[in-house]
Amino acid sequence: MPEPRKFDFVVIGSGVAGLHFALRVAEHGTVAIVTKKRAAESATNYAQGGIAAVMHREDSFDAHVQDTLYAGAGLCDERVVKHVVEQGPRAIQSLLKWGVNFDRSEKAGGDAIDYDLGREGGHSKRRILHHRDATGREIEGSLLQRAADHPNITVYEDHSAIDLLTAHRSGRSESNRCLGAYALDSATGEVELFLAPLTLLASGGAGKVYLYTSNPDIASGDGVAMAYRAGATIANMEFMQFHPTCLYHPNSKSFLVSEAVRGEGGILRNLRGEAFMSRAHEMGDLAPRDIVARAIDDELKRSGEDHVILDITHQDSAFVRRRFPNIAAHCLRFGIDMTQQPIPVVPAAHYCCGGVLTDMKGETDLPNLFAAGEVACTGLHGANRLASNSLLEALVFADASADEAIRRMDEQPEVGTVPEWRHGEVSESHEAVVITQNWDEIRRFMWNYVGIVRSNNRLARAHHRIDVLLEEINQYYWNFRITSPLLELRNLATVAELIVRAAEQRLESRGLHYNLDYPDRDDENFGSDTLLRLGEPAHTRASR
Repeated sequence: MPEPRKFDFVVIGSGVAGLHFALRVAEHGTVAIVTKKRAAESATNYAQGGIAAVMHREDSFDAHVQDTLYAGAGLCDERVVKHVVEQGPRAIQSLLKWGVNFDRSEKAGGDAIDYDLGREGGHSKRRILHHRDATGREIEGSLLQRAADHPNITVYEDHSAIDLLTAHRSGRSESNRCLGAYALDSATGEVELFLAPLTLLASGGAGKVYLYTSNPDIASGDGVAMAYRAGATIANMEFMQFHPTCLYHPNSKSFLVSEAVRGEGGILRNLRGEAFMSRAHEMGDLAPRDIVARAIDDELKRSGEDHVILDITHQDSAFVRRRFPNIAAHCLRFGIDMTQQPIPVVPAAHYCCGGVLTDMKGETDLPNLFAAGEVACTGLHGANRLASNSLLEALVFADASADEAIRRMDEQPEVGTVPEWRHGEVSESHEAVVITQNWDEIRRFMWNYVGIVRSNNRLARAHHRIDVLLEEINQYYWNFRITSPLLELRNLATVAELIVRAAEQRLESRGLHYNLDYPDRDDENFGSDTLLRLGEPAHTRASR
């Protein structure tokens, strides 16, 4: 094992949360950014819609707060919601400082704020700042360039984090705390140790646990699984958001069609051409995502069709191409002109509203481990994320984590001597088919049994399957040399287990969790977070 790499801060992940944190703390110390693919390969890079913030005189913090609380179906922490919303303008200013460009309005006049603000499902006002339909790419590119140019930041690409290093894991009797992480260098096959007094998890989501997802291939829940194994509390994993509209085409890999298309007048129709969302919700096509996804799922189950259609052909063609250039170009590659033809769409796993539980400073209950972005459960989203609140949350909590980490730099004891990684008596595996078979099986039964609509029977089947697979995967993990696909499979299985256990605990239907056996919301018994810790049964708590 190579000599440990020592830094003041370790960041796991290279999306907006990790990069923003790194740029903030790099003015005070050295930073390692550990990312398992190329640095730009993050969920941020794929975000189309934009970032929600109150930036217009006709909008208000209170309106944004109320929209978020309504979407969150009674599980949002109102204190967190108010804080994040009120920090919105500051977060936008941070992005502007890093060189991010947002679209300006062609109708700008006397108002000093002239952003072209979009509207998405669940929002009562136009408050979505965007860069055409590729906002994430614009943000990721700007921040990544700044990080690459900073002398105190080193980016380690193609390094897959394996596990967090804690004081207890290193054999110490002191109070437990995070000391960094082990990571696999995919190029050399060596395990490296990244040491730091303060660590930020910013590893993104877990959409790849489902058969159909809008997420990039990296979204295998690594951060949640590592934090769980290290003893941190995980919250609300039953709330997986399914984006209602991903392009349905056999040759397209789960391409997301932004909610902003409906924000600009797109209409969901069944294959008979009937608009159906008005039957499901008073906001029609602009209803919150959980309602839209269930409405589409119900429509497909009743009709037996494979997809529905999203129709924006009634809008001006030039406007559609200008507003959605990337979506239009992608659809054209598959023979679909969205200005003349409806887009075939289906729901797909999109955003995990649960994650590693944090406080208002972004710290987990494993001391010196912070979390920000989709990997974290901060209390903002509750049972359902309001569209475009995720980039805002990532920035606000990356900021909070950076503030606290900088404040505590001088308080941290030396990391000291730590154990080397030991491969043990392992051999090279010549049966990679075991990994792909287990990977496919997990994603398929999670889609069929723990998807948009669930039942007690489906969850019991899923629980049985994941127990069997976890045992198989654990044996494989300890018997063969570590590879990146094996690490992802191990983490994927852990996340699947957490989602199933949390879903079984919630005997009601709320937000993104819908159980046919308990179709009603039950605030008296289940108006609280679902908490999971290693070695403990799932339980709930009334408040943070």
